[in-house]
Amino acid sequence: MRTSQESILSVPEAKFKINVKEGSVELEGNEQFVNKHLEKFEGIFKLAIQEAVKFKIDRNLGELNSQAAISLPSQAVARDNEVNRKFTHLHKHIAKPSAIITPLPVDLKENTNKKGLREFYKEKQPSNHYEKVAVIVYYLTKFNNLEEVKFGEILTSYEEVNDKKPSIVDIVKNSVRYKGWLESGKEKFTARMTISGENFVKFDLPHK
Repeated sequence: MRTSQESILSVPEAKFKINVKEGSVELEGNEQFVNKHLEKFEGIFKLAIQEAVKFKIDRNLGELNSQAAISLPSQAVARDNEVNRKFTHLHKHIAKPSAIITPLPVDLKENTNKKGLREFYKEKQPSNHYEKVAVIVYYLTKFNNLEEVKFGEILTSYEEVNDKKPSIVDIVKNSVRYKGWLESGKEKFTARMTISGENFVKFDLPHK
């Protein structure tokens, strides 16, 4: 249950969380929407918080004694300054959409110059998605002579070997960070083989 000092306003593109007590606002939603309207909402929310604080002070005015009444202006100014200071800490929580990777055409079949991916994949026998992606990137780098491999080409390779597809973005990101077998390419959603990755696929697979 939310208190009178905290409320949430939602529209299709965004969600606003206003905390009158703390003098803060959180704005969450579509990145384009947030960036476009942030300055306008700052002014609106700042005025709303100031009015709420003023209302709270006026409501308690009758209960104040003469000594408290004398100090009221300075208290009100101090509170207003506090609202202004805290409002500068407006947090933008951008709802980032998930990346959508679609299969891309790539030559994975056997011909007179190379073996097919299915044969190579079967030879290496990768046991998890990190190893599978490493084998695929190695194949496309060495047999198809690609300097960088697109995520969509990795997805197509999974279809070629008839294996269950993972989140390519997450597997590549974690492989770069924790395994060291891949590195990010120059283009977005591309990967390159590292020396460590080449050695792993070439000498350590299949597992003995």
